Amino acid sequence: MHKFLDTPSPLCLTMAEDSTKQENKKKKKMNKQGGLKTMPFILANDICDRFAMTGFNANLITYLTQELHLPLVQATNTLTVFKGTSDFTPIIGGLIADSFAGRFWTITVGTIIYELGMISLTVCSFLRMFRLPSCSKSQKCQRASWWQLLVIYMSLLLTSIGSGGIRPCIVPFGADQLESGDPENKWKGSFFNLYFFCMGVATVTAHTVVVYIQDNVGWGWGLGVPTLSMFASLLVFMVGYPLYIKLKPGGSPLKRLTQVVVAAIRKRNASKPTDPSLLYTDKQLDADISTKGRLFHTSQLRFFDRAAIVTESDKLQLGELRLWRLSTVHRVEELKCIIRVLPFWVVGILLAASASNNHSFSILQARTMDRHISSNFKIPPASMSVFSDIAMLVTLAMYDRIFVPLARRFTNKPSGFTSLQRIGIGLVITLFCNVSAALVEVKRKAAAAENGLIDEPKAVIPISVFWLVPQYAIHGIGDAFMQVGQMEFLYDQAPESMRSVAAALYWLAISIGSYLGTVLVSLVSRITEKSGEWLPDNINKGKLDYYYWLVVGLQVVNVMYFLVCAMLHTLKPLEVMEDNQILKAEGRESEVGEGRESNGTSFA
Repeated sequence: MHKFLDTPSPLCLTMAEDSTKQENKKKKKMNKQGGLKTMPFILANDICDRFAMTGFNANLITYLTQELHLPLVQATNTLTVFKGTSDFTPIIGGLIADSFAGRFWTITVGTIIYELGMISLTVCSFLRMFRLPSCSKSQKCQRASWWQLLVIYMSLLLTSIGSGGIRPCIVPFGADQLESGDPENKWKGSFFNLYFFCMGVATVTAHTVVVYIQDNVGWGWGLGVPTLSMFASLLVFMVGYPLYIKLKPGGSPLKRLTQVVVAAIRKRNASKPTDPSLLYTDKQLDADISTKGRLFHTSQLRFFDRAAIVTESDKLQLGELRLWRLSTVHRVEELKCIIRVLPFWVVGILLAASASNNHSFSILQARTMDRHISSNFKIPPASMSVFSDIAMLVTLAMYDRIFVPLARRFTNKPSGFTSLQRIGIGLVITLFCNVSAALVEVKRKAAAAENGLIDEPKAVIPISVFWLVPQYAIHGIGDAFMQVGQMEFLYDQAPESMRSVAAALYWLAISIGSYLGTVLVSLVSRITEKSGEWLPDNINKGKLDYYYWLVVGLQVVNVMYFLVCAMLHTLKPLEVMEDNQILKAEGRESEVGEGRESNGTSFA
């Protein structure tokens, strides 16, 4: 065996000094980057971006039905498919960002593609060839031709592809600036609240200003304003380039997860050591994907531990590892982390499926009601969403100042609620949104019948549109708990090298839910077609309230499923590093400074 010399050579000392100087330069550079100074650029970009997206999407149901004369079911399904596609592409964008492109460039390219789609649709709204003649009672409405719809659909597809680059990366990118640039993590715990609060401000502005322009000025300017806002978001984001911490991608996470599965299957008959410390670890191999600390071994999902069993055939002749036969404990635990969050991903799918069409139906309800605020001003139907946005903003503003201190008295946790408790509260509150919607629909139809307006779908029913405010407000309060809790949970419980993918899972759940929502609406329409259609073009003749009660039933099932998953969930165990030394291991929760042992549950 070779022995190391006690006295280092001059060459070794020189190399060590050079290495120390390089590390000091990196630390100085890191101190100049990240932290709170990046927040104005990131949040300003987010505000412009959300203002553009919301203004672009808020009133599309009106554009499709009133301008292109599409039937209600076709227009609703078109928007649901478009929304579902926009929520599906983030999983591709997340994989690209975590594999090789990095979050900054994925966001930048995604924004450019989204802008191209918006420019295309804005130009279409100005061109005469895309303006159809108004409908009259004596003549059948002229619907958009196949080539007109093709151009519109291609424009929507570009925006969907652009969303795939923006959505999975923007929240992890912002959190990275605080996690890496703020060593004490003073602000990271409040970042998610701040992010969603800024998004709420942008959404309120879009639902009021942009929707008003679309309904009263024209669709050219109504789509042009969001297009200019998206361009501004790109410029602001690029200006902050020198200040950002841009973490190095750790290689394809999908490939690593597949390698673990393949290695475990190949060693399914191998004898497993009783001591987990004998499983394979390699700090150098995992260095790029564990900069915040490696994942410790857990006793769940033990089959995958076989991927880390060391055998003689695991190395090539030159000593290089055969990663399709041997994985480190950290990589095995990455797979376990993803598997453990999948049940909560399903919760998001069921929630999105049950509520994916509620926004479109609420706009149709509002269009038939008295929308006068004064004798000269009517609130646009799509602007009713502003009450949901305001409720969400108020809830987020009160959360840290009122809800958290109050919750601390009962939970004894520094952050008041765990992220899973926050999700559970949001699910229950959102359920009552549809209860309110069903009750108001009964009252709206009764008012239509009393005034003989059942057969007049375009007539204004003498009932105030503000009867819809409770369902919008309840939805906003539920989102303040549900959305923030979900994003927080996914960011913290996902492996460090897969946070863009984890954020993409949030959007993928909404995507699948949107597609299932389309199936739900189509099934309801087809099943009830002969026995009294629930969702006809004239909603005065329909039974929209029955549909809302169906959604309530689905949400009750979802809440029960969530409670079971939350009580069985185990938090990820992560080593805490300081000066390259392990101080302790903790089961990381979404709250800063709060931990639980790896064999504990996270909802109690």
